[in-house]
Amino acid sequence: MSDEILLPRPSGDLLRYRVPEPPSWPAPAGPARSRTVFAAAHVVADPARAHRPGAPAALDWEATLAFRQHLWSLGLGVADAMDTAQRGMGLDWATTRELITRSGAAARACGGRLACGAGTDQLTAAAPGLNEIVEAYQEQVEVVEAAGAQVILMASRALAATAAGPEDYAEVYGRLLAGTERPAVLHWLGTPFDPALEGYWGSADLDEAAALVLEIIRDNAAKVDGIKVSLLDADREIALRRALPEGIKMYTGDDFHYPELILGDDRGFSHALLGVFDPLAGHAAAALDALDRGNTAAYRAILEPTVPLARHIFTAPTRHYKTGVVLLAHLAGHQDHFTMVGGEQDSRDLVHLAEVFRLAGEAGALPDPDLATTRMRALLASRGVAG
Repeated sequence: MSDEILLPRPSGDLLRYRVPEPPSWPAPAGPARSRTVFAAAHVVADPARAHRPGAPAALDWEATLAFRQHLWSLGLGVADAMDTAQRGMGLDWATTRELITRSGAAARACGGRLACGAGTDQLTAAAPGLNEIVEAYQEQVEVVEAAGAQVILMASRALAATAAGPEDYAEVYGRLLAGTERPAVLHWLGTPFDPALEGYWGSADLDEAAALVLEIIRDNAAKVDGIKVSLLDADREIALRRALPEGIKMYTGDDFHYPELILGDDRGFSHALLGVFDPLAGHAAAALDALDRGNTAAYRAILEPTVPLARHIFTAPTRHYKTGVVLLAHLAGHQDHFTMVGGEQDSRDLVHLAEVFRLAGEAGALPDPDLATTRMRALLASRGVAG
């Protein structure tokens, strides 16, 4: 049993806490059969380099790729170069391009499933024209396809700033999908994750936006594998899922309601592309194995206790969820430090991080309680709290 640790609380007092022993599950025989599941993976910063907002990203490539091997070893697909990897929050395009190339080589070497985000973040103009946006997307699509990965067409801040209405979105996505080598995944990232995407798909009315998404998918169905929806609105995701053309997958990006959305109902279910499956990879693999065997009780018993942790990691401002994800990677032993690209480790306060630690313990997401306690105590001490 691990030692007790004193954790700061919002009230200003300290909570005595001891990490319980985590559950253990047998390694899955392979990828899930009943669902297609990707964990959106974080990147590991090089702790010996400068990390501040606006500085070029510097990664520890060995640790970054080792974490992807960890995800593949559990039978999960890896979604790389997504917002979990700090796209638009410190990870510049030059480093992203290298990440995609390196991850592609690693995936080929082990037979792992890989999908990567293609966007427009290399653009520097405040409001580029539609042709420039398409060309920027195409440049990134070419890099993803050259790496042997599936394309995820990420939501574009540049397109949100430039598009005059729904017809511009239809034109851009139509042109992009016509040029992809194999079916791509669309990505609807809601404003909780990125306020700059307000009005994406040409309308701030989400019903109107959903209608356009469906129109784009129907018009390009042969080139669309599915759509990842990250709106944190389970009812809206279900409604869109039920309206999708046959054969088009719904990939849930809802880090609040994932157990119920993946399980589904008698009218369908969601596949998954989730940032929360980065720190919960073991839980995800075990739950999906139970689901494949038809044991929904075991599936629920594994995943439902993780929801309080997920909701806390993704609490507003939601875009800073990566800090909790990387903290858990450090506490679990996947990286030796708590340093992030862009200095993002400082975006959450110590009380928030202490609660991440406690909820991770309760969820069974700290595989080595002694290591996690030692590292959390060191983090507290570095910020002036005797844990």
